[in-house]
Amino acid sequence: MDCLPESWVPGFAEEHNAEAAAVWAAFRAGDPIRPPVFLGTNARFFLFNEELNPKGRLSFEAYTIDPQATLDFQLRAAAWRARYLAPCCDDPVGLPDKFTVKVDLQNFDEAAYFGAPVVFLDHQVPATLPILQGDRKNALFDAGLPDPLSGGWYRQAHRLCAGMRARIEREPTYLDRPIEMEPFGIYTCGPLTLAHQLRGTELLTDFYDDPGYVRQLLDFLVEGTIARIYAHRRFFGLEPISPDLFMAEDDVQLISATLLDEFVVPALKKLKAGLTSAERIKVHICGDGTRHFRTFRDELGVYEFDTGFPVGFGRLRRELGPEVTIWGGPNVMILKDGTPAQVAEETTRILESGICAGGRFVLREGNNLAPHTPRANLSAMYEAARTWKGRTD
Repeated sequence: MDCLPESWVPGFAEEHNAEAAAVWAAFRAGDPIRPPVFLGTNARFFLFNEELNPKGRLSFEAYTIDPQATLDFQLRAAAWRARYLAPCCDDPVGLPDKFTVKVDLQNFDEAAYFGAPVVFLDHQVPATLPILQGDRKNALFDAGLPDPLSGGWYRQAHRLCAGMRARIEREPTYLDRPIEMEPFGIYTCGPLTLAHQLRGTELLTDFYDDPGYVRQLLDFLVEGTIARIYAHRRFFGLEPISPDLFMAEDDVQLISATLLDEFVVPALKKLKAGLTSAERIKVHICGDGTRHFRTFRDELGVYEFDTGFPVGFGRLRRELGPEVTIWGGPNVMILKDGTPAQVAEETTRILESGICAGGRFVLREGNNLAPHTPRANLSAMYEAARTWKGRTD
């Protein structure tokens, strides 16, 4: 397979890759040339891509539960990304030195680990249904913690892992590159987000009607999450206590600063202490949660934020200071539905907001690239960053 689109001029790949490597190296050294550009994609972006999956022949359900389908599609998608998306960001273009694949749990695995049923809806990512509604609110406490390796969906996940590994043993390369499996089961979307998935919207009134229950539920979920991640880190030959931590907690956007301090910060402190030896960690928070970022920095040692939308970038930089790394950029719907000129204008507006002060800013879509986003719009965002004349110090 030729990994270079026909329109590329000779020498383009070498020049692009040298520039991208220099940009990332300077950023990591604390002396950025310009903001690096990253594009976040997951299976949703590729499964709804007509070129990769014509007429949606491979469903999300089949992709999720069939190890051969998972493996085949991830390999094709990775090669496609290296060919068609890498020129629009600071990825290296051309086939990678190796392909990495994984059991793809999207964001449903944690609730499913505690027993929530997984549902596959047409034209949607997999989701779960709440199981703690009404008089079933204490059902998890009555059942006790699930087995950390086989509880809920994880029995299925390990079956999928075994199937993928067996195939890789038979066919260890793709396009003459080795294939490696990534660990799974070692990430968390956060105890509040998980509690909301399991309890539904009743959780939001529980804060006022039954605060003791909320504390008990969050503590129970933190305990189960630590046990699950410990077990999977050991399963994949990793030390149980990680030297770093990247997690999410999207649903803090739903609560006040008072509720965050009283209920969620103690749970997150316990989670952090149980999972990592790092003082400083990274967190992903989608939506309008930036009012909480300073608390995350001061109380939890979060010095790297992966953001979504909406975000007031200049204000956020002024609040957090120059030491904090922030990832973010244009709303994904501007990227999907806007014109290249509109995308370039919005990208420049963000870069000129003051977010680059200190140099700790990575430009990306905000957040996770939408299916059917025109490549011309991604190129417009990338070129706006490459040609921006502002300062990053």
